[in-house]
Parts: sequence; structure tokens; C-alpha cells
Amino acid sequence: MHTDLHPQYQNNPDAQRAKQLLSACVHCGFCLETCPTYLETRDERDSPRGRIYLIRQLLETGSASATTTHHLDRCLTCRSCETTCPSGVQYAQLADIGQHLAEKAAPRPRLQGAVRQVLRAVISRPTLFRYLLRTGQALRPLLPGPLRRQVPPKQPRLPLPAAGGQRTLLVLEGCVQAAATPATNDAARRVCAALGITLQAAPRAGCCGAVRQHLGGAEAARDDMRRNIDAWWPAIEAGAEAIVSTASGCGAMLVDYGRLLADDPRYAQRAARVSSLARDLGEVLLEEDLSVLAPETGCGKIAVHTPCSLQHALRQPDLLPSLLRRAGFSLARTEESHICCGSAGTYSLLQPALSERLRQRKRAALTVDNPALIATANIGCQLHLADPAVPVLHWIELLDPARSPGSQ
Repeated sequence: MHTDLHPQYQNNPDAQRAKQLLSACVHCGFCLETCPTYLETRDERDSPRGRIYLIRQLLETGSASATTTHHLDRCLTCRSCETTCPSGVQYAQLADIGQHLAEKAAPRPRLQGAVRQVLRAVISRPTLFRYLLRTGQALRPLLPGPLRRQVPPKQPRLPLPAAGGQRTLLVLEGCVQAAATPATNDAARRVCAALGITLQAAPRAGCCGAVRQHLGGAEAARDDMRRNIDAWWPAIEAGAEAIVSTASGCGAMLVDYGRLLADDPRYAQRAARVSSLARDLGEVLLEEDLSVLAPETGCGKIAVHTPCSLQHALRQPDLLPSLLRRAGFSLARTEESHICCGSAGTYSLLQPALSERLRQRKRAALTVDNPALIATANIGCQLHLADPAVPVLHWIELLDPARSPGSQ
């Protein structure tokens, strides 16, 4: 796709990069039928190809409207289109640039902008988020149904193993996950300890930067990345084997540090090193002898939900099924594995109606074979899909040595 940049964008590095990315698109439309929002609305402006045309129009005219922003906002950035595209269009990068330029060309209404600023500030600060979550949990019985479902109940904590494994891996604690589902990283530590691995957190590390990056705060996201790199660097210099994430959304961000800080003379090399060390916990365990864990596998069929971040961004669509089968679990049949659940970070808060339609679609696709549980690999998906009818948990909890037979 040829693009003639408007004069105001001739010397803009982001616009130049967007023009380069647009050139790969050949208008084939293969992406349409794999795009969750297009499948729901059948409006081509809610498809990757339609949004590409909107971004091209912005680059060529130098202007945008509220309609442009509306349809760019409705993108989940699930990257299913990237998996499908025969031309290799790097749509996620293009969407980030397009949204950033559109916000400058057509500033948001004050209230809409304020909501995004609050989300960037709250979610990316683990201590603040934990305090607000605890308040919400205390008031949970009084909240209306839809809002109550957004506030997870407090999870019980079980004893953690002592450090001292033969190997030590860095672990990203995460922001929302550390507060909302601490059982995930607790289980990860117990599983890894049983395999002779210690998961070590860096106290000064915090949010991976994904929240701010996808809400228009690119420079603030780069600050998050720099802080994490500084926190991890002593351990990396000491020979850290990997930086492990138990949230695939965070993992997808970590592998992008090198690209996002490539123009930073102080951090470019270190960011590239961090990206090369980033691994999903499932990748680590797939190389281990899981028989020593002896997990309780008699809990019934497990429906595997592979999050978009794991499937399309990290390109690991078979990781969870392979891992759970090796561990001895019986897997349920599911449908539409490529379709996003509608969580997508803060999407469920900013686009609640469309997000809920996608949630219901995904729940139906995951429960066609009457599973006992749904196992996922990302905190946002876990909270979004939660329903007592068929509980949702992080897959690592299934391998937890502390998990009692028949527990959920």
C-alpha cells in the first residue's frame, strides 16, 4: 500500500515508520474473518484492513476525526491478523503509532482523556492498585452485578518454599496479578522449587509498561522499561538464566523491550539483552521432568484458553496444551481458539459492551465439551472470563504441589 505523507509528517519518525509498515499491506482482506471486532460488528472500519485505511488517511491528510479514534480504539490489539496475514504486516506496531498520531490530530474529550490517565496511573502502580483492590473487595457484596464481577474475591495464601534451588530465574511479579491473583506466582514458586529452581523477584521492578504503552503513554511506558532494566541488571550481569513471566501479556511486552528502546543510546543494548532473556514460564517447564510434580489430574477435563498474547504475540499456540498433556491432564475440546476473549488489558473497562459480547462468545467456545475447569495464562483473561459455572484459573495452579485432590 503506497502512502504519500502529509507535509507535517515528512520529518516525523513515527509517521515514517507507519508508512513503511503500511507498504506491506496488499489489501487481500484475509485478516477480516480472524478479527474479533469485525466478526461482531461487520463494519470494515472495525477490521485491520479498515483501520489501516483510516491510518493511511490520517498520514496523507494530516487530520483525523472522532470516528477515526473510535474505530482505532475498538481494536483489541490481539494480533490475530498478524498470524493470518500472508504479507507479514506488523499490525500491532502500526496500531500503536496510528492511535498516538490520531490522539494528537483529534484530541479526546476531556472526560475520556481523564479516564485513560487514571487507568495509566492506577494499574501501573502495584501498591496503589493493591490498596484500591482491597477496598473494592471489602465493598464487593454491596456492588451491582457487572461491577462485582470486575472485582475478584480475595485469594487464600499458602506457605512458600525457601530459596535455595540449584538454578535461579528472575520473575516479573506483575502489577494487577500480584494483587488480584497472588496464588499464581505462589504456585509458580512452589512448582519451580520442586524442580530445583528458585524464582527471584527484583524489589525495584514494577509494571512491565504494557498498560501505559497501549493507552497512549509511550514515553511513560519507556520509563517503566528503564526502571525494570535497572532493577534486573545486577542479576543479569551475575548470570541470570532467564526473566520469567507468568502473565503472557507481560511476556509479550518484555520481548519487545529491545525494539521499543532501540533508539535509546543508554538502554538499547541492555533492552535487547532483556528481550533475549524473556521467557514464558511454560517454556521453562516444557524442558523439565514434570513427573516429579505428580499433579492431581483427576479433576475432570480441562479447557485450555491460550491468550492472544501467547498465541499471536509470542507465537506459542500449542504451549499450554502440550504442557498439560505431558503433565497427564485430560483436555476438553474447544472452538474458535484464535478469537480474543475481549479482555485485552483495559479494553473491558473502556469498551464494555463489545468486550462482554466477546466474553460470552469465548465462554461458549471454551465450554462446548463440558469441562470442569478453564486454564489460561494471562491475568486479564482470567479475571474477564471468571464465572462460577466453570471456574477459571492460571494453568500453573494445576501443577502446584500444594493443590489438594479435587480442589478448584
